Amino acid sequence: MLNLSVFHTFFDHCVGRWSTERTYHYLAQQEVERSHTDFEITPLTVDLKQKVLSDNQYEAVPNLDLLPGFGMAFDTVSEKGEKVSQTLNLLFVPKQEDGPLLAGDYLRDRAYEEARPIVSSFKFDSRTHELLMTTNYTRVVSVDSITLINPETRIRKILNYLRPPADQPLEKLGLVGFGVEQKVA
Repeated sequence: MLNLSVFHTFFDHCVGRWSTERTYHYLAQQEVERSHTDFEITPLTVDLKQKVLSDNQYEAVPNLDLLPGFGMAFDTVSEKGEKVSQTLNLLFVPKQEDGPLLAGDYLRDRAYEEARPIVSSFKFDSRTHELLMTTNYTRVVSVDSITLINPETRIRKILNYLRPPADQPLEKLGLVGFGVEQKVA
């Protein structure tokens, strides 16, 4: 049986309303863009967790009520005035534990880069409180990190690599993003 107590505490602290300032570096275009995002994270009911599994055609999971699952809604405004809003549901399915590291699948009913259900992978380090999520999209591989500094502050790092040919390492970055997220309620 996996020890999920620190993992659950991490997500308990993530529930609420957050405000973030981010900087994105588009490497191919040599552009830097800043944005502001307000978002809200709410726990998912067991029925919505089951829907996320079904949307992804994922196998049945025992004790679904014990797994972290969340609804997320956000509104982003870039410094150029461009606006993006999205809502999605997500679920974390831990599969293995190796000391302080927990790994498994991260499922969404709608992906960020592509509007479709998607199964990604995650790793969580209980020592550093860092959640690392890796998603293989059609054109990019997104490596997204959330580090919980304290219950009111998170640091976000986003690396989007141009997707390499099969069995080749991630090498060419297309986008690098950084953000400071602060809980507002």
